[in-house]
Order: sequence, then C-alpha cells, then structure tokens
Amino acid sequence: MPMSNDFKSRLQPVVAEIAAHYGTPFHIYDEVGIRETGEALKSAFSSIDGFQEYYAVKALPNPQILKIMHELGFGFDCSSIPELILSRGVGARGEQIMFTSNNTTTEEFDFAAQEGGCILNLDDLSLLDKVPQLPELVCFRYNPGPRRTGNIIIGNPVEAKYGVTHDQVVEAYRQARDKGATRFGLHTMVASNELDYTYMVETARMLLAVAGEVESALGIRFEFVNIGGGFGIPYRPDQQALDLPQMAREITALFAEYKAEHGYVPKMVMESGRYMTGPHGALVTRAINLKQTYRDYVGVDSCMSALMRPALYEAYHHIDVIGKADQAATKVYDVVGSLCENNDKFAVQRELPVIEEGDLLMIHDTGAHGHAMGFQYNGRLRPQELLLRANGSVELIRRAETNEDYFATQNFVADEFKPARQG
Repeated sequence: MPMSNDFKSRLQPVVAEIAAHYGTPFHIYDEVGIRETGEALKSAFSSIDGFQEYYAVKALPNPQILKIMHELGFGFDCSSIPELILSRGVGARGEQIMFTSNNTTTEEFDFAAQEGGCILNLDDLSLLDKVPQLPELVCFRYNPGPRRTGNIIIGNPVEAKYGVTHDQVVEAYRQARDKGATRFGLHTMVASNELDYTYMVETARMLLAVAGEVESALGIRFEFVNIGGGFGIPYRPDQQALDLPQMAREITALFAEYKAEHGYVPKMVMESGRYMTGPHGALVTRAINLKQTYRDYVGVDSCMSALMRPALYEAYHHIDVIGKADQAATKVYDVVGSLCENNDKFAVQRELPVIEEGDLLMIHDTGAHGHAMGFQYNGRLRPQELLLRANGSVELIRRAETNEDYFATQNFVADEFKPARQG
C-alpha cells in the first residue's frame, strides 16, 4: 500500500506538532525507512559478487539523503554537474559515481573527469569523439528498440532519445577499444515505476545476452552490467508491491547461468531512485479554502511546484486527512493548489473525510520526483524539506525558497552587446 505503515505510525502522531513548529507546506522523509529499504536491497542481491546500487540522485537530490546512501555503501547515478557536485560533496569519488548523461557538453565531460573522474556511461556512439580524454573504463547505454516494450512513463524504446541501437552496440565497443578503453560496462533503462518483477528479470536476461554477443564479436569481457532503475512502488492502496525477493532469486540464477557458460560473470549494478526513497516521503499541506461551484474544491497552501507528478503523468498519490482516518462522513473533492493552471491538482474527484479549513493533508509517496521536479512558475516557491530521524527528532534539511531567491538571478552585472550588422 502507499507509504509504509511504519512511517505513518511514526509521523501521524507528531505531524501536527511538526507543522506548528515549521509551518506548512513541507516534504518530510523517513530515515528509518530509507535505511531499511537499502539494507533489504543489499541483502536480496548479496549472492551476486560485487553487487552495487548507484542511487539515482535526480530522485531526491538533498545532501542529507545522499549522506545516508553513502553510509549504506551505495554509489550515485548522476546526469549533470550539480548532481556530480552533490555526490562528491558527501565523499563519493571515482567509480562510486556513474555519469549517465545525454546530449552532453564538453564542459560537463571536463567536470566529470575532475576529482578522480567517474564511470562515463555514454548515450551515443558519436560521443567517443567528443570526450576530451577517454577513460580506461567505458560504458554505453543500450536501447533495445523493437526488441522490448517500454511502459507508460518511459515510453516506447523506439521513440526514446536514449542509447545506442542493437545494430550499433558492437561497433560502439569496437571503437571504444580502438581508442584505448580497456575496461567495459553495459547499461540499459527501459522502464520506470515497474511493479511487475518479471520485467526486470527479462531486462537482466537481455543485458547478459547483449554482453555475450559483444564478447563473441570482440573478445572483450564486461566488468559490469547495469540493469538501470525503474523498480516501482505501489502508489495506490490496491496495488501489490514489487516482489523483490523473487526478482532477486531469478536474476541471481541468470548470473549463475552466465558464469557457467562463459567462465566468468560481470558484476551487476543498478540505479534505483524511486524505490529507495519514494515511499519514505510525504508532502504535508494545510487546507486554506473550501470552494463549492460545479465541484467541491479543497484549496491547500501548496501547489504543483512542490509535486508535479499528478499534473505531468496523471499520477495518483494517496491522501490522508490528519486526525480524520476514522471519520465515517465523506465527501468527493478536487484537492487543488494556487497556480493559474487548471491541472494544478493533487487529486481529482477523490473521496475523502469531510475537510474543514485548517485541516492538515498528508500526500503520500513524495520521496522521489517530488521536490526535485519543482519549479517557480507563477512565482510560487518550493517548500522546505525535513528529515524524520531514527531517534524521533526532526531536522530541517532544506529551507523553503524565499522571494529573494526568486529574484536572485536578476542580480547581475549589466551587459549589452551589439552584433556587427551584415550586408
């Protein structure tokens, strides 16, 4: 079900007190849940030598969260210079960082090479000629095209902008080897928020098959295959959680078969983001207006600049009204924010306990792609982030944006340039 019962049991009794101290809105994350999920992931794949999780920084790019991941022994999957800075800021270096970018600039490649470098996961064959200095370890992102189907979030692989095609993959590694690479990895990412564990098993099977094809053609061996992220979480109460233990058993068996056939087996790595933090976060917001027109609306003091998944994907996020779980009376509402956009809605025609102004609403599963996807349209600013620590204390880990932050980019040295006229 959405949001772990353990997190709810820790948060709900104290959330009103937290709101009184910090004000609303805020995202709050659960240290205990994040650590338990990380340990469960490591345990599930412990039979695969060298298993490594590279936390997808884009899911929740907060230094305090990344410190927890680093303490768990995880690396970081980055796709931009700020994400590299964040990861290095908590102590990650070298091959603890996977740089999976696309349409990458020379500036980004130069930055990736600093402070011990990182694993370059290249998105396109042409990038071999654009990397200023090719490292000894090279990885390519593989796009299977019509050989696989994607899902609603990541789309059809044929239409995806990512990766090298099946017909290009051998040539990509041939050119990398000829340019001096001596170590190799292979990556893919073909689904997002997938709850069917068999899809991930088939992804592992596909990558191992491609690794075998490249080995047969070029005689190279892969140090690792990266099955990507995409592990789903059950946002709706009626959804079943991903069967991690069974998925791990079947993937582990595939790696054992590969070793028996080839005499060696690559390490397995992954880049889970949502699975690690998604269920361990909530957006707490307060009802500030009740509007009755053609529908009943609950206006809250947050908006989609704090959580845009419902607007972007028509995604469902479960909502609790604090203190009213046992209330028999219900009403159907749209729960809405303050943006001048009609899709600024956290819930549409949702049956909830009868709500009054001042009630606290807790929106589940915002621990991934919540605050991180925020923006400043309409001058609406992103909220604060809090961390519920294992000892029961609450820590402010990002302050709310201010009006001064909004205008900060207007503080610059004036510059005017007049191009030479042609003709």
